[in-house]
Amino acid sequence: MKDLASFSGKSARIPAAGQQSPVSAQVQLITISEEESGQRIDNYLLRVFKGVPKSHVYRVLRSGEVRVNKGRVDQTYRLKQGDLLRLPPVRMSEKPATSVAPGAEFRILLEDSHLLVIDKPAGVAVHGGSGVSYGVIEQLRASRPEAKFLELVHRLDRDTSGILLLAKKRSALTSLHEQIREGQLDKRYLTLVKGDWSNQRQHVRLPLFKYSTPDGERRVRVQSDGLPSHTVFNLLRKYGPFVLLEAELKTGRTHQIRVHLASSGFPIVGDDKYGDFSLNRELQRAEGERPAFRRMFLHAHKLTFSHPESGRPVTLSAALPEDCVAFLKGLERIET
Repeated sequence: MKDLASFSGKSARIPAAGQQSPVSAQVQLITISEEESGQRIDNYLLRVFKGVPKSHVYRVLRSGEVRVNKGRVDQTYRLKQGDLLRLPPVRMSEKPATSVAPGAEFRILLEDSHLLVIDKPAGVAVHGGSGVSYGVIEQLRASRPEAKFLELVHRLDRDTSGILLLAKKRSALTSLHEQIREGQLDKRYLTLVKGDWSNQRQHVRLPLFKYSTPDGERRVRVQSDGLPSHTVFNLLRKYGPFVLLEAELKTGRTHQIRVHLASSGFPIVGDDKYGDFSLNRELQRAEGERPAFRRMFLHAHKLTFSHPESGRPVTLSAALPEDCVAFLKGLERIET
């Protein structure tokens, strides 16, 4: 079993960002470079302590064993160039890791020296953790061993398909994160709900509070002291009792679209956390012209941002997956 030891021993340096770093049994003193600056400290530690359980990494961060410029910081702290980072030693068992991510490639929407944008399929996590050994980012790194830097710019839920943006340079990641903070990224999703949706354009502003269930599952609910959250829904088409919507994210909270719709009385078709579970079970079986549908109908279909190098606007689209298209066609045949 792997575990984290307390501070002891001499200081040791680790390789620069993007390189494989052996887990150290000594205290490490690292001066943050320009290339490493801008990232959250928890993400940095998860990369440095690769193979150490995520819960252990967060434990030493909360306990204060990790220091920045001799002081304690929380997991949201963003590293700055010149920061002096002190890390506790890590002891690993000699047993080799059993879960190595297999290399994989995904449909590429855009790739250059700064960016990689893919069309993520539903059912694939974007990163390992919470019972998932590996995700998109680990698979892409495994298939591109020559890549010096590759990081997720944002995340998609495991059961959400569509556009996923990754940075191939630290400067690109910093630029895109700034655009996210300033609300300059325009992210649009397609989703299907059941119910009598009437407004052509509907603003939903409900504060969202993130919590964990007793078994450790991450959940979100509407709560007065939650984070301000804003989604705009545009009605695209009705299919009998079902409605196809486009969702514009004005803020980017965890499970925002899913909880805003469920709390408004229109849970997403196939949502296994906040959905209509009896409806989901019914739709998993084909009936007449309607095919079976066994996933959440939520797809990131359009993304607009400024290119981190040129500043020019970039708009990318990802068509609805075949299973979603087939389901809509089945609903259309029922209508006629």
